[in-house]
Amino acid sequence: MTATVGDFLVERLYQWGVRRIYGYPGDGINGVFGALSRAKGKIEFIQARHEEMAAFMASAHAKFTGELGVCIATSGPGASHLLTGLYDARMDHMPVLAIVGQQARGALGGHYQQELDLLSMFKDVAGAFVQQASTPSQVRHLLDRAVRTAVGERKVTALILPNDLQDLPYSEPERAHGTVHSGIGYSKPKVVPYNDDLQRAAEVLNAGHKVAILVGAGALQASQEVIAIADKLGAGVAKALLGKAVVPDDLMWVTGAIGLLGTEPSYQMMKECDTLLMIGSGFPYAEFLPKEGQARGVQIDLQPDMLSLRYPMEVNLQGDAAETLRALLPLLEQKSDRWRNKVESWRARWDKTLEKRALAKADPINPQRVVYELSPRLPDNALVTSDSGSCANWYARDLMIRQGMQCSLSGGLACMGAAVPYAIAAKFAHPQRTVVALVGDGAMQMNNMAELITVAKYWRQWDNPKWICAVFNNEDLNQVTWEQRVMEGDPKFEASQSIPDVPYHLFAISIGLKGIFVDREEAVASAWEQALAADCPVLIEFKTDANVPPLPPHITLEQAKKFAGTLLKGDPDEAGIIVQAAKQVLSAVLPGRKD
Repeated sequence: MTATVGDFLVERLYQWGVRRIYGYPGDGINGVFGALSRAKGKIEFIQARHEEMAAFMASAHAKFTGELGVCIATSGPGASHLLTGLYDARMDHMPVLAIVGQQARGALGGHYQQELDLLSMFKDVAGAFVQQASTPSQVRHLLDRAVRTAVGERKVTALILPNDLQDLPYSEPERAHGTVHSGIGYSKPKVVPYNDDLQRAAEVLNAGHKVAILVGAGALQASQEVIAIADKLGAGVAKALLGKAVVPDDLMWVTGAIGLLGTEPSYQMMKECDTLLMIGSGFPYAEFLPKEGQARGVQIDLQPDMLSLRYPMEVNLQGDAAETLRALLPLLEQKSDRWRNKVESWRARWDKTLEKRALAKADPINPQRVVYELSPRLPDNALVTSDSGSCANWYARDLMIRQGMQCSLSGGLACMGAAVPYAIAAKFAHPQRTVVALVGDGAMQMNNMAELITVAKYWRQWDNPKWICAVFNNEDLNQVTWEQRVMEGDPKFEASQSIPDVPYHLFAISIGLKGIFVDREEAVASAWEQALAADCPVLIEFKTDANVPPLPPHITLEQAKKFAGTLLKGDPDEAGIIVQAAKQVLSAVLPGRKD
């Protein structure tokens, strides 16, 4: 049988190394799905419950494997549903290819059903490369270029295929004027700055007495190099959220997360350092970095448009993090541990504060305790995902990462609804490893409950069935509620913030998963142990206290005034937030107290 355009597309993707595609079917892309079926499993298709979730899965696949993530959808609403997940990949610099259908070529421009201007729609999110095919022979170079651009530039790309084109016989481009003859294959280059620039960076770092290092996702493949550089400079290391797994938290000079969800030692280190080395991070919040002029700066990033963007750096080095750090290391002078000892003392105090905060009594469960009890029980090679919202605070601060673990969340986009599709993609990418998703009840109701059905559909094919979803059920869109109180000075607006109480564990049971309900703090640890020992995927529903404040590492006078104003105006949860805010703040100054 003559190969169709769809058949050629599937085979070409296979030649590029694609082995898994996430998506949802529809008549606008049926020609490609027919080809996937005829390919008899050469490329695995994972059926999500919604196209947005499929795009999140493709983004997560790229994050957890370093490979190209691929998602597929039909024309019209299928294509438009992909956008949020694709923006997640774009904002976090992930290589993702979206393949979408379109109405027949002869109908285009005729206001046909499900006919959208997809080229215009994808132009922003996939601006690096988005094209619509019009002839069979064109598909070869469009696909090759879309894949190479996505992988080489770490960008989102899109390929649009009219539905009538997908079933046409495929023909190679003629050897004639006006044709393109592309090929497959890409090898990542070694990108290292010139020696003179490395020397300039070394001079700045050698001159510093109090060096702070900030790492992000761009340093994930440079863990050993970061540790070696930090040891040479006697530096402390803070981590942007996407860089949480760069260095393990059992190193006492690792201060943890930075920013609104960050730690006190990270804040203190940035406040007192005289030199800043930023590696592979686009951390956006300038108020948590050194004051301009306080510290000399060196930055390493693979993308030139990210250099000297967050802080005015003295030396900007474009290069791969690991390669650049290896080249820089011999140029650095060994420093004493005087500054590092100070950083470690801040970290030691913070660990005690974290423990006191996590063990403070709440009604019914302190959400910090959920993650605090998880940390020591995680297997060494576990993968953890988090959603946006207040659960991201506990993920950022209370989850202690060890060497060999991986973790991620929606970083630049900070989108609700990513944790469960991320965890699904992580499990498909690493089926032998334990995967845990930390999710707020708002995200579960928004779109993540449906993706539990995806877990129920596929889990029996995983080598290791350990997949756990932890739901923080506090009946509140909690992060925004606290932002209203502290940033706006407004009481909780129940009409927008209160959400229904849903029995998530019973839903999990109803679709064949294991469900556990926990509403007592003394049962938190045993619930984790039970879930980690289970022989099928588990949803643990933790009934948590919405009044435990996600405190920033430093409270400004303006924030204190607005919070006080909130109470003066009258908050529906006033009594609870006063009690819990007092417990969380007092835990830092009264270390003997636990209640």
